[in-house]
Amino acid sequence: MKRSLVMLLLMSSLSLSVYAKCGNNQTVFSCDTKKGKHIEVCDNKKTIEYSFGKIGAKPELLINVPRYKATTFQWHGIGRSETYSVDIPNDNAVYNVYWSVDKMSRGYPVSAGVNVSLDGVYVNTVECAKNIKENIVGIDLAPTP
Repeated sequence: MKRSLVMLLLMSSLSLSVYAKCGNNQTVFSCDTKKGKHIEVCDNKKTIEYSFGKIGAKPELLINVPRYKATTFQWHGIGRSETYSVDIPNDNAVYNVYWSVDKMSRGYPVSAGVNVSLDGVYVNTVECAKNIKENIVGIDLAPTP
């Protein structure tokens, strides 16, 4: 019994690391949504990888683009909303992963998630609900035009 419990724990940890972790790469952003999905952006110095899907399962969407194709918006220090984002293109779609804080609100509530556009037209936003981790601030990517 002890041996099967050890095997079960080992297999569980391996399956999670295969599908929803940046591993040795830098986690640029990650969070969980209200509907049990996981959003993650990883940087391996040559590519930026975006994944979206059910927590602990194989991603429903996995995009890997050369680093030079991803862009970033960095807050310019003006205004009450401190906002940062990374744009990941995929054919005619762009996944805009964002993190923002309203500096005027008590407790600095955070807004985070991904905006999706097709052919330059906004189509949907998926908001983060918990476990928000961001390293978008200061990321070395080309500025979003």
